[in-house]
Amino acid sequence: MGSSRLRQINLRVSVLQFVLLFSVVLILARLFYLQFFSEQYKIYAENNSLRKVVIYPTRGIIYSKDDIALVENEAIYDVMLIEQEINTKKKIFDTLAFCTLLSIDTSEFNKVFTEAKKNKLVYSSYKPFPIVKSITREQVSSLQEELYKFNGVYIQLRTARKYPINSSSHILGSLGEVNQDIIEKDEYYKLGDFIGVNGLEKYYEEILRGKKGLKIQLVNVLNQVKGSYEDGKNDIIPENGKNLHLSIDLELQQYVEKLLDGKKGSLVAIEPKTGEILAMVSSPSFNPNLLVGSNKGNNYDSLLKDPAKPLYSRATQASYPPGSTLKPFEALVGLKLGIITKDYSYSCSGGYRLSARQRIGCHDFGTFDLHNSLRLSCNSYYCNLFRVIVDHEKDVEKGLTIWSNSLKEFGFGKPLGVDITEDGKGLLPYPEIYDRKPPRGYGKGNWKSSTIISLGIGQAEIGTTCLQLANAVSVIANKGYYIVPHLAKSVSDLDNINKRKPLQFEKINVDTDTSRYNTIIEAMNDVVNRGTATMARVPDISVCGKTGTSQNPHGKDHSLFICFAPKENPQIAIACIIENAGFGGSWAAPLSSLVIEKYLKDTISRPYVESRVLSNSYLMTKIYSTKDSSSTTK
Repeated sequence: MGSSRLRQINLRVSVLQFVLLFSVVLILARLFYLQFFSEQYKIYAENNSLRKVVIYPTRGIIYSKDDIALVENEAIYDVMLIEQEINTKKKIFDTLAFCTLLSIDTSEFNKVFTEAKKNKLVYSSYKPFPIVKSITREQVSSLQEELYKFNGVYIQLRTARKYPINSSSHILGSLGEVNQDIIEKDEYYKLGDFIGVNGLEKYYEEILRGKKGLKIQLVNVLNQVKGSYEDGKNDIIPENGKNLHLSIDLELQQYVEKLLDGKKGSLVAIEPKTGEILAMVSSPSFNPNLLVGSNKGNNYDSLLKDPAKPLYSRATQASYPPGSTLKPFEALVGLKLGIITKDYSYSCSGGYRLSARQRIGCHDFGTFDLHNSLRLSCNSYYCNLFRVIVDHEKDVEKGLTIWSNSLKEFGFGKPLGVDITEDGKGLLPYPEIYDRKPPRGYGKGNWKSSTIISLGIGQAEIGTTCLQLANAVSVIANKGYYIVPHLAKSVSDLDNINKRKPLQFEKINVDTDTSRYNTIIEAMNDVVNRGTATMARVPDISVCGKTGTSQNPHGKDHSLFICFAPKENPQIAIACIIENAGFGGSWAAPLSSLVIEKYLKDTISRPYVESRVLSNSYLMTKIYSTKDSSSTTK
C-alpha cells in the first residue's frame, strides 16, 4: 500500500518536471524566433508601425462602337488621416500648419473630421479616411516634403474619370462618393470610395470597378515608408476593371447632338435586328467633365437648378403622349384581334363626333381604308378603331385591358430592360385608374369607350418614352419581334482588348404573321412618299415613317416622328421627340431623315434641310420653364 502511493507521487513529480521543462523550451524557442526571424519584433525594435494602404484598381475604359475612348482615367490624390496616430507624447498634430500647407481653412478640416466621425458604423480611429480629396500634383509635392511633420498622414493614389470627348453624358453616367447606406450593404466599399451613380457607370459597376488590392507598409516615427512588410507576402494585387465596348456610333451620336443643340427633346436610333443602340441623345445636355474634380459639387448644383433640366434624360425617363405615332401599333392590334382587315374603311367629315356638342377634330375629309388612314393620319379612323376594340367584348373594362395588354407586347408601359438604370416605363391605362373616385377618376361603372376616346389617337392617360417608341418601330421593321435595346456590345479584358465576351439579350416575339406588318410597312412608306412626312424623304433611300403631334398642357405641341430605313432589310430605326415644336412632319421628321442619311450614306445631300434644322435653336427660348412639359394630360 505504501509503495503504491510512493509510485503515484513519483509519477506526478515526473509529469510536473516534464511540463516545466517543455514550457522553458517553448519560451526559449519563442525568444530565439523573435530575435532572429520575426519581422514583427523588428517592427517594434525599430519603433516602426504597420500601415495598410488600399491599392485602387484602374476602372474599365468605355469605348464607342469604333473603339474611340469615351471615358478614360486620370490619377488623383487624396490625403488620408488615421486619428489614432496623429498625436503622440512627443508630437502634437499641428492643424494650422497642415491646413496652411494645403491652402484649406481649419474650419473645413474640422468639418470633414467631425462629419466622418458621425458615421459610427463605418468610421474607426484606427483606419484611414480621406481628410482632403483630389489635391493637385503641386500640393502632393509640397506635402511630401513636409510629411514627416504630420503623424498618421499619407497620400493615397487613385483614379478619377475624365472625358476626352464632350459627348454622351446621359449614357455614360458619373461616379459619386459612397454613403453610409451603401457601405452597410456592401462590405467592398469603405469611407471615401466612389461608385457609379447613374448611366452605364452604375449598371456595369461591378464589371468596371475591378477589385481593390492592399499593400502593408513599414512606417517609422518620422512618418516615412521604410518598405513592405514581410517583403509583400501579405499584399493583395488589385484586379483592374474590364473595358466596356458600346454599340454607340460616335460620329452619328455627335451629329444628332449637333442637330438637337438648342432644342429640348431626344432621339434614339436602334439597329433593329440586333437591338444595338446606335445613338441616344437627350437635349439639352452637359459636359461630363463638369462632374469630376474638386468643383464637382458646385457644378452639380448649378446643373440641378438649371430650368432646362440638362441632367434629366429625356430619351429614357420623360413620358410623352405618343400622339399619332401610336396609330400603326393600334392598327396592328386591330388586325391581330381580327376586328379589322386592311380593307376596313371609315368615313371622316373633319372630325369624330362624340355628341352634338363634342367632336375630336381631324384635318381630313373622305372615306379611308387602313392604308390611307395612316398615310393621312386620320383621327376619326382611329377614334372609331379604339371604340370598336374596347367595345368588342361588350365589357369596357375587359376591352380596355385587351387594348393595353396588346400595346404592352410592343414594349409600351414597362421598363424595356435597357442597360442603364434610367429606364422609364411610361404609362398604359388600365380600368383601375378610371374606376377611382372623382376627381382622380370617374368612378366604377361611370365611364365607357367614348369617355376615354382620346386614347385612340395617343392622347390622355398614355405616355411613352423616346426609347420605347424607337423599340416599338423596330418591331415593325423586324416584322414581329424585338431584341431588348442595349448599349453595351461586349466586355473585354484589359490585357487583351480584342478578347471580347458577347452579352446576351432577350428576343421577344410580338406577332408571327408578317402579312399584317407588310400592310403597315407599305402605309408607312407612303406616309413619307406622299403623306404627312414628305419632308423626311431621302434620295435613293426608301424611308418608312409615321408623324405625331402630341398635345402639351404647358405650351406648344410636341413634334414626334418614328421611322426606319431602308424599307427592305432595315438597318436603322429612329424615334425623335422635339418639345414645343409643333407638327411632327415639320421638325421631328426632317431631323430624323438627316440622321438616316448620315448613317446609311455618310453624307448629306440636302444641305437646305440640314441648315433649316440647325438654324432653329430658337425653340429653347420658348420652353425654359420650371414646369415639366413632358407630362401627360387627361
